[in-house]
Amino acid sequence: MVRNEFVTRAAMLLCFSTAILYLAVHSRFTASKTPTHKLETGEKLTANAATTVQKPWDFVLGNKQNANGYYQQNALFAQTATQQLSNNLASQETQVVVHLSDRRVYVYRFGQVIASYPIGVGKKGWETPIGSYQVINKQPLPIWRHPITGQIFPSGSDSPLGDRWIGFWSDGRNQIGFHGTPEEKLVGTSVSHGCLRMRNTDVRMLYNQVKISTKVEVRQ
Repeated sequence: MVRNEFVTRAAMLLCFSTAILYLAVHSRFTASKTPTHKLETGEKLTANAATTVQKPWDFVLGNKQNANGYYQQNALFAQTATQQLSNNLASQETQVVVHLSDRRVYVYRFGQVIASYPIGVGKKGWETPIGSYQVINKQPLPIWRHPITGQIFPSGSDSPLGDRWIGFWSDGRNQIGFHGTPEEKLVGTSVSHGCLRMRNTDVRMLYNQVKISTKVEVRQ
């Protein structure tokens, strides 16, 4: 009788120990499968940290709305930088060379002449300045102010500047550049106040071949 009672108690103790061991192992295994998150510097631990961890940009910008603004600003910056790079490359690959004695302008692309146009140059006392310059402004249908009288000539078919202007020199008040003319028969002579006159069809093509910062070399 005593022996049977001892065996019964031993069996109950063994079952109880086995149950405790199972619960301990199961609890540890479940905990190992729960996702954890490494908290970034500056993040506050919350009761639901495992599901409310902020994105990296939240720590820099405060919230997701600011993050969207951040990405928009970076996209705009990238677009602007790309456009500037494109303009710089275009200005470096194209060069304009003026030969005053030949009364011609040559357009180079990667060292090769791609176009050549006749020009009218500055007359005596108003010689076109020799030197290295670059395109500083461009304007379709320009308005002209006479350098001596100050008279204003509006744009149009009778404008002394024709229908395109490509400026490359300025003293802060006066400017010199390529432009068209209503008197195309004078192209090829020394007739201007320093500017380089071109036939309107030619200056339109030159206008499309150059950009701001394109190099202009004026030689004798």
